[in-house]
Amino acid sequence: MQNFKNHAKLNPLHHFILTPITLVLLVWSSIYLVKYGLSDSASIFFFLLALAVFLCALISRMYATKNQDRTIRLEMRLRYFEMTGTSFSSKEKQLKLSQIIALRFAGDAEILPLMERTIAENLSVKEIKSAITDWQGDYNRV
Repeated sequence: MQNFKNHAKLNPLHHFILTPITLVLLVWSSIYLVKYGLSDSASIFFFLLALAVFLCALISRMYATKNQDRTIRLEMRLRYFEMTGTSFSSKEKQLKLSQIIALRFAGDAEILPLMERTIAENLSVKEIKSAITDWQGDYNRV
């Protein structure tokens, strides 16, 4: 059962294998480039290759997270409309994306009051998540 204390998700392949390997490769190739200089074409090639691999890993993660954030925003628009019969746009303009994502975990009975409280008190993400009593888990978050 997901809740505030255990909802953060680490992907072992990304966080413990891919990222450390790409960082080691980038650092190693940087040292190699400094040691052998720009006159050595192999050092330039290894550095550019390591940089490209690191950026691919970073950008793919950013794209997946950005896409998921857009999906959550659409989910919240639909939820709000189903519950109130009105557009979410006025509330959405008063909330940060991080607050909308945090509110996503609240159950239907508490989301509207918590949303009003978030707007009135400018609650942080941690405060929003801590205030949720009916936690709706997101088991597919990237």
